[in-house]
Amino acid sequence: MNLATILDPLDSLKIYKDSTFAMMREAARRGHTLTVLEQHEIFVRDGVVQASNRELQLTGETPHWYKLGATRSTPLREFDAVLMRKDPPFDMEYLYATHLLQAAERQGAKVYNKPQALRDFNEKLAILQFSEFTAPTLVTREPQQVREFAAEHGDVILKPLDGMGGMGIFRLTPSDPNLGSILETQMQGGARTMMVQRYIAEIVSGDKRILLIDGEAVPFCLARIPQHGETRGNLAAGGKGVAQPLAERDWQIARALGPQLKAQGLLLVGLDVIGDYLTEVNVTSPTCFQEISQQSGFDVAAMFIDALERQH
Repeated sequence: MNLATILDPLDSLKIYKDSTFAMMREAARRGHTLTVLEQHEIFVRDGVVQASNRELQLTGETPHWYKLGATRSTPLREFDAVLMRKDPPFDMEYLYATHLLQAAERQGAKVYNKPQALRDFNEKLAILQFSEFTAPTLVTREPQQVREFAAEHGDVILKPLDGMGGMGIFRLTPSDPNLGSILETQMQGGARTMMVQRYIAEIVSGDKRILLIDGEAVPFCLARIPQHGETRGNLAAGGKGVAQPLAERDWQIARALGPQLKAQGLLLVGLDVIGDYLTEVNVTSPTCFQEISQQSGFDVAAMFIDALERQH
């Protein structure tokens, strides 16, 4: 296959833990051709969706781990597969990119994850489709509703709908002296929609990242355990990642969601589960391949490339 990957600048990748790098390394090991481009390099000319791109060779060395070929322009339909691995934020430019990628699909390109699914699955709001697996949840622009929800449940988590890596997440109680200030700042006087969830005490044992590949669960998750005194387990917020086998409840959630997500064009999904509850459905650029593989011995990248090869 000639595999085109849309990603962040190569020099920004931390290859010792980056999941996109793990995908590319496994694809190269199997003899597939690697091509890379950034989101801003996608363009349309004479009706054809194209991209400025470069062939990538992995050197196996650090810090100079890659070599790039000459820049060329190629219609996206000419690649065997196009992987959308641009990290959040999901801003307007990302939205425009999904529209261009969907146009490329109409011209014959095979894009993973499916551009329409990337738009349809806000990583916070997607859990509303699976309420049987979620803790009590409120989505609102009204600060007073947050106050009432906090009064009802006593201990809640407030999170923005466009955050990543734990950014902008607050743990609140009705008696918090900063409650009013936090709501004013985060909700911008009712101009910004937020999600509020009942606090799940099992976060102390980890916020589990469960990977679904082509509808099937990787048998190990990464439990991201918060630092002492910290609410957030995100690795970007200092959480410690510990690979562990899926628990019975994890399998129940994965088996229920896997076929539905696959049917909507999502080849790779990262479910976030705390205790018994689904908290997020991550579809933009799910991570944790290398951490799970290094600790468990299960080759996540191989499972992913197997699934990608089955599409062709």
